[in-house]
Amino acid sequence: MTNRLAAWGVTGIPEIRPDDQLGEIIAEACSGEPNGPLVDGDVLVVTQKIVSKAEGRLVAIDASDPVSHKRLVEEEAVRIVRRRGDLIITETTHGFVCANSGVDLSNVERGQAALLPKDSDRSARRIRDIIRARLGVEVGVIVSDTFGRAWRKGLTDVAIGVAGIAGVVDLRGTPDALGRVMQVTEVAVADELASAAELVMGKSSGIPVAVVRGVDAAWLRESSVRELVRPPQEDLFR
Repeated sequence: MTNRLAAWGVTGIPEIRPDDQLGEIIAEACSGEPNGPLVDGDVLVVTQKIVSKAEGRLVAIDASDPVSHKRLVEEEAVRIVRRRGDLIITETTHGFVCANSGVDLSNVERGQAALLPKDSDRSARRIRDIIRARLGVEVGVIVSDTFGRAWRKGLTDVAIGVAGIAGVVDLRGTPDALGRVMQVTEVAVADELASAAELVMGKSSGIPVAVVRGVDAAWLRESSVRELVRPPQEDLFR
């Protein structure tokens, strides 16, 4: 297991618009200094917002009505979990339980709302495949988004799509530092990497992509964000 990671934000990414080839733009930005060159085993963390923009997941709303996007929230939900004032906690078609179905008004033009990508795993695979074709390196890709947490204050970034990097690393059956066999430990490494990358991207700096270098080679495998979604039969609060 690695004990040293490096992370940096990728500069020079232009404003992303519908039908932009996001993988090509990222490959160009990471082809040399100061962002690259990338090497095998690097992990790219790409914010959901630019993925949604490139995929045309933008919907017009009434800019004069502060709750006009609530219709979209319910349309994007398969289940309403809880309501409190203007806040709606929903379950999306992806299986995510989150605020407002992931419908987001930040960092988009006034009068628009951004929806989650329809298939963020596929979005991540597309970027990975373009990086491989353009730059000849094998990277992992995480599509990240900002989520709240039910039992803790504050926001953190999590993975909503993955390609070439584990969602969860299962340590059950392996010994801890004192030789005891771990029984329940499953580590959400994709979420941890997404959160680490957010520290070098920030919420308002205009840096939507980061590189994380030095991840454990054992984490680099085919996977799906479904690894991170707790099945209903295991959810004690559903």
